[in-house]
Amino acid sequence: QVQLVESGGGLVQAGGSLRLSCAASRGISSSYVMGWYRQAPGKQRELVATISFGGNTHYADFVKGRFTISRDNAKNTVSLQMDSLKAEDTAVYYCNAAYRTLMYWGQGTQVTVSS
Repeated sequence: QVQLVESGGGLVQAGGSLRLSCAASRGISSSYVMGWYRQAPGKQRELVATISFGGNTHYADFVKGRFTISRDNAKNTVSLQMDSLKAEDTAVYYCNAAYRTLMYWGQGTQVTVSS
């Protein structure tokens, strides 16, 4: 069982930056893809970004050029640097670890962007 703990959410003005971090309770094997998802009130959870063990990244179109995902395999952490934040980025952000049909989720961290 893998436990994921997020940190770094908060309130920021539009145009500002936040950095989210996620720590895994034990080592994540090279087979796991790590990622960040978000869920706004009344909306479905959506993919934000993913990163493989080797560092290959994928971003949702709505964050390309603004968010950067990174991963430290030695420390079992994944981070999301969020710049040029917009009001529509307001959501609960969830850390995710996935391997085939296995998926682990963190408890979520609130990000609120004021306009």
